[in-house]
Amino acid sequence: MGKFEKDAKELLAAIGGSNNIAAVSHCATRMRFVLQDTAAADKVRIERIAAVKGMFTNAGQFQVIIGNDVPAFYQDFAKISGIEAISKEAAKQAAKANQKLLQRLVSTLAEIFTPLLPAIIVGGLILGFRNILEAVPFSMLDGKTIVQASQFWNGVNSFLWLPSEAIFHFLPVGVTWSVTRKMGGTQILGIVLGITLVSPQLLNAYAVNGTSAAEIAKNWSWDFGFFTLEKIGYQAQVLPAMFAGFLLVYLERFFRKYIPEAISMIFVPLLSLLPTILAAHLIIGPIGWKIGSGISWLVNTGLTSSLSWLFGGIFGLLYAPLVITGLHHTTLAIDTQLIADFNSTNLWPMICLSNIAQGAAVLGVILAHKGNKKEREISVPSLISAWLGVTEPAMFGINLKFMYPFVAGMIGSGVAGMFITLMKVRANSIGVGGLPGILAIRMQDFGMFAIGMLLAIVIPILLTLTFRKFGILNKTEAGVLAEETVVEFSEASLASSEKFSIAAPLAGKVIPLAEANDPVFAQGALGQGVVIEPSDGVVVSPFSGVVVSLFPTKHAIGLLSRTGVELLIHIGLDTVALNGEYFKSYVKQGDEINKGDRLIDFDIEALKSAGYVVETPIVVTNQDKFQADAVNIDEVTTGEILFTVTQVSR
Repeated sequence: MGKFEKDAKELLAAIGGSNNIAAVSHCATRMRFVLQDTAAADKVRIERIAAVKGMFTNAGQFQVIIGNDVPAFYQDFAKISGIEAISKEAAKQAAKANQKLLQRLVSTLAEIFTPLLPAIIVGGLILGFRNILEAVPFSMLDGKTIVQASQFWNGVNSFLWLPSEAIFHFLPVGVTWSVTRKMGGTQILGIVLGITLVSPQLLNAYAVNGTSAAEIAKNWSWDFGFFTLEKIGYQAQVLPAMFAGFLLVYLERFFRKYIPEAISMIFVPLLSLLPTILAAHLIIGPIGWKIGSGISWLVNTGLTSSLSWLFGGIFGLLYAPLVITGLHHTTLAIDTQLIADFNSTNLWPMICLSNIAQGAAVLGVILAHKGNKKEREISVPSLISAWLGVTEPAMFGINLKFMYPFVAGMIGSGVAGMFITLMKVRANSIGVGGLPGILAIRMQDFGMFAIGMLLAIVIPILLTLTFRKFGILNKTEAGVLAEETVVEFSEASLASSEKFSIAAPLAGKVIPLAEANDPVFAQGALGQGVVIEPSDGVVVSPFSGVVVSLFPTKHAIGLLSRTGVELLIHIGLDTVALNGEYFKSYVKQGDEINKGDRLIDFDIEALKSAGYVVETPIVVTNQDKFQADAVNIDEVTTGEILFTVTQVSR
């Protein structure tokens, strides 16, 4: 009989039986289930299983925390259930069936752009810096820009165009590569496809609006006799490249099914790549330009109507999604025409505020996720880039990943756009689309535009924090943060001889773990540590780290230190039966915590009156990595060193 056979049988029954399991795998500490019906799982019954330390649902997976014994537990579970494990990646794919359409779309988008983020972020910073060098006139330079006043900075600006062009103009190459990488296609074919969208043989996307149809027909077309095909490039555009990448992958999958393996090396790439290139230039790209032309007409009509203020709100709201498509370049032609006709434009100020708003939403995320060092590596440069006029790092790196900051930025941009349009704010020229953009605004409109900037900063920050607090549009955030922070902290470790102090999470009498009333803890089955007979009902964090599990009943919490120590704090014995009564939590799974942060309150007297033992075991659960040292104290106050741990020699 296996060590966990009894618990495995109980878990199988509590989770709804074998017929309710679509897939199962396990990681270092958790069983990962993809269930046919999550509601069929009896969570209260699962919590009562001795081997179970917690549970939560993330990205379509029902995860049951077992601890370091999860490999042995899984072996017993597999024998009883008759279900074989699949890889974690396969489980994630199966779990997508439990995700809503929007979650799947956002997840796919994030997975495509994550490998591109380092380039997009550095490119955004470079472009923002170049904007300041070449687009902002300074009074101290007699109204000249820096590049006009200095040959050195003119050379620097010219040189920096090299990486800027490589990153943004040739972004479709990265997109098609990333799509084939994610979807399991041939990556070199994705790269080739991307190059065919930005080849020097094509008319640059930035020059299309300034080129007449007659010239395109004469000089920028392929003539096949019975039809012509325009040689239009798709520099810096996302959707045409993404759709073309998906088409390439699906064609490749299709032909691999039917072409014999002996000749597949030749004909699968040929029959997949050429039709995709043709479709990209014949169908996908032209449709994108038609959409862009329609948007240009809509913008021009809105700007000249009696409801221009309403249009300002709508345009401000929708400009950020427009950037994702790459169609925002079509606004350059409108801005240019407005400046030619009226010596100023009221469109560009709204674009400027949209960039500021998306950056402000990132700042809201930084404030909400304070202490997440790994995320700050992306968020801080993204914020700087957005406020210097380039929003792709902010949107793809942070805002779209969590969704609610992106929407918060859209709303802030919409309100600010409505305000400045109502106040008839105009710009003398197209300038830097971020905070320095105020330098391009007409002098008489400085004050009103400054108020618009304030709205574009304050509203997204407040909405980001509000959406997060009340769980609006951020159902996937906890899982994302938990996965990222747990991985980040787990990668940290102590030197083999270094000790790590565990502070007392609550005050009271210290009892050896072997004397615990619960035999599971007394035998050290869950780990080594101590028991505290509490004198008050306040539990605080014994170190800085992350909450990896919090029972719905709030009677137990699992923590992970920044040095990789896993700690379980279990308040009382059999208190799970109270279903959360007499307990109040101040954190949730995935939250980062600092030493001394309040975690849980509980009513000691009420627990005792209800007949429960309130002694609280505090144990190190990853015994394979850390050893709890002996304890020689009888009483402890909150925050005082309770015991130390030493990393096990490897």
